[in-house]
Amino acid sequence: MKIRLCYASTRNESSTDLIEDLSSILNMARDFNEKNAIFGVLYYANNHFFQCLEGDKEIVLELFDRIKLDLRHYNIIEFEVIDIDQVIFKNWSMKYVQNGSKIELFFKNLGLEVFTPSALNEDNLIILLNELASEKQTRIRRKMGLNQRGVTSYL
Repeated sequence: MKIRLCYASTRNESSTDLIEDLSSILNMARDFNEKNAIFGVLYYANNHFFQCLEGDKEIVLELFDRIKLDLRHYNIIEFEVIDIDQVIFKNWSMKYVQNGSKIELFFKNLGLEVFTPSALNEDNLIILLNELASEKQTRIRRKMGLNQRGVTSYL
């Protein structure tokens, strides 16, 4: 049986490098998920993570138990786990979507100025998932200083 499990959490700010954290999470997730036929999306904004996992019930629940132990986040909000016939994120072992206009607009329509996962409920969660599915995948890039871009300082 396949399920969809979505959760949100707050980023632990004692972890100093957000880009490194996101890259690590995505690399590990994509590797594991590809081997285990798990699909999903990760969204990060306003110091909060949102993730949706779709796949075999036993594997997803075991994975989520391990995710809950990750010290990079806390205040985990787990949404209702539902049985599904088909996955929304079938093209991605773990899609990453950064803060974008569609998602910002979605939360503004809820009367919120910023991404606020605690405002999600079972009715608007599926709308958010469809918005995330329609967004383009985002690549995580480190900000480069002048030296890494081939610019030579003459001072």
